[in-house]
Amino acid sequence: MSIDITKMRNIGISAHIDSGKTTLSERILFYSNKIHAIHEVRGKDGVGATMDHMELERERGITIQSAATQVQWKDYTINLIDTPGHVDFTIEVERSLRVLDGAILVLCAVGGVQSQSITVDRQLKRYHVPRIAFINKCDRTGANPLKVKQQLREKLGLNAVMIQIPLGLEDKLEGLVDLVAMKAVYFDGDQGTEIRYEDIPADFKADADKHREELLDAVSMFSDELAELYLGGETIPPELIHQAIRKGALEEKFVPVMVGSAFKNKGIQTLLDGVNCYLPNPREVTNYALNLDKNEEKTELSTDEKSPTVALGFKLEDGQYGQLTYVRIYQGYLKKGEELVNTRARKKFKVGRLVRMHANSMEDINEGAPGDIVALFGIDCASGDTFCGGGLNYAMTSMFVPEPVISLAITPKDKKSGDQMAKALNRFTKEDPTFQTYVDPESNQTIIKGMGELHLEVYIERMHREYKCEVETGMPQVAYREAITQRAEFNYTHKKQTGGSGQYGRVAGYMEPYPEGDYEFVDSIKGGTIPTEFVPSCDKGFKEAVKKGSLIGFPIVNIRCVINDGQSHPVDSSDIAFQLAAIGAFREAYTKAKPCILEPIMKVSVEGPTEFQGNIFGSINQRRGIIAASSEDGTFSRVEAEVPLSEMFGYSTVLRSLTQGKAEFTMEFEKYGKVPLSISEALTKEYEEKRKKEQSRS
Repeated sequence: MSIDITKMRNIGISAHIDSGKTTLSERILFYSNKIHAIHEVRGKDGVGATMDHMELERERGITIQSAATQVQWKDYTINLIDTPGHVDFTIEVERSLRVLDGAILVLCAVGGVQSQSITVDRQLKRYHVPRIAFINKCDRTGANPLKVKQQLREKLGLNAVMIQIPLGLEDKLEGLVDLVAMKAVYFDGDQGTEIRYEDIPADFKADADKHREELLDAVSMFSDELAELYLGGETIPPELIHQAIRKGALEEKFVPVMVGSAFKNKGIQTLLDGVNCYLPNPREVTNYALNLDKNEEKTELSTDEKSPTVALGFKLEDGQYGQLTYVRIYQGYLKKGEELVNTRARKKFKVGRLVRMHANSMEDINEGAPGDIVALFGIDCASGDTFCGGGLNYAMTSMFVPEPVISLAITPKDKKSGDQMAKALNRFTKEDPTFQTYVDPESNQTIIKGMGELHLEVYIERMHREYKCEVETGMPQVAYREAITQRAEFNYTHKKQTGGSGQYGRVAGYMEPYPEGDYEFVDSIKGGTIPTEFVPSCDKGFKEAVKKGSLIGFPIVNIRCVINDGQSHPVDSSDIAFQLAAIGAFREAYTKAKPCILEPIMKVSVEGPTEFQGNIFGSINQRRGIIAASSEDGTFSRVEAEVPLSEMFGYSTVLRSLTQGKAEFTMEFEKYGKVPLSISEALTKEYEEKRKKEQSRS
């Protein structure tokens, strides 16, 4: 079966937490006849939304993993990915945006542009994804779509223009006005399946005319023909307006704003028409690969069907039938039985089973067309690998993977859990690049690292459910760093004499703070006092020394090591002698350079009713937070602050009790900052005690 590529759309739904992404995707599935009954996210019927297929997602009412499905709307094929809103699962959003051609940015008509909308918008801009804005929840008390449009312009810097306005608001929401066709649209029937076009009611006419003027004024920038008709005051055919909106959207210079309420089944069908009309097909998006044979030269990919296959594995899932790899095909066809090469691992493999996903159920297919999103079974690969056919050696540029900021020690309760834990960790680290694990050489504990408390909590819960593995967790550990505050000189001689040749090396120079980066090595040796072949050995020694500071045993950052003098011995000097000399020199100068401890500072955004604003301020001040900004919108207020991560543990529980469960917060890593003296002393003391204990044991 050949698919017409111009009638294909790869889109994602992304937004702030609780803006209604999953509810919206549920409606899209229903109207495109993919499912025959609508289920709610926190449904009373015990079924839960189709796209939230994990038990955990249904219980918490949040999306954890992005889910992919394909629907038909009119004669278009839409590949749809529902992504999580929580910043803890940010990698799910990154990997989805990497392979999408367009997106629907969902906003809440009451909350407007929230902290996470800003993060999502930044990700959309990073991958140059054209978008439609959909203002959802127009039926809620306090809904104000025009204010949200203004925020899109001011906070996100988007050229957002209404192409629809709602007919009534809150409990009086009846439908919407289509400003292109200048018609009122009603959604009749129990589930809004019957669409009815009427003339615009008299009391909405003036409003509609005003917004239509704004729309024509904005789109005339993208079409000369339209601009002429507009200036001449002539009638403009709707087709011309659609073309101009599409052109602006594809150039990322125009964002059409649509309105509706997914929960009340209003505005979904018109949104799907908008997806077909204004978002790009795979041919209209230029994708590049790096040619590994030509020194990573940027090569444009073609969506021509005859070209050799190039596909990107962007997401892995371990199911009961083995590893499932989600693949976006960029060039050529992907056929069953075809031989492809994984260009990172340099391994050949045969395409065995090829499937199309629908949340967690699948159908077998024989081939995938260029631009399609399909899944392969039983291939050994990592997230972000490129698969090529026809002797090509290309790599697609990888995704941006943020660094984890929080770690937790976990210990299995018994032997059986220990084996299961190893299996679970192996799978989770393969699926999610932001979830990392290692064994701490000192305490011999297994440490897991992730993007936030919720992130780690979800994985521990999944171990328990999916692997029947009982683990105990230690205190969450913050990823501290150490740094020096002043310049210090060193001059150190390493001498060791045993029978035969000994070890000798002298290293002199200084270390100083280096705010621009983590580490820099400078070679200022004059007159060959350290032979050139031993200079890299000094660098190696310093690199080894910065891995662990002496205050609390964390890595040292923002430091520059300069060597300007030294001495060698014709027989006893060696690579290892100079490495040890550099380590000795580093330790000698480190205490003189007045080291300090740095901690991760988080950008925290708390939103809740204004009556609790005082409590929110208080809770941030208690946590050594610095309030950066606060804004009020009628009964709703938002507080932005910078708070140390170590103070944020268990904050969600505290915030709930302070605000009767009405406030919510999000946080993401901002920077490293200096720890106050009292806390620094406590941390150093704790580290000393820990070391003494370990020494007495050994």
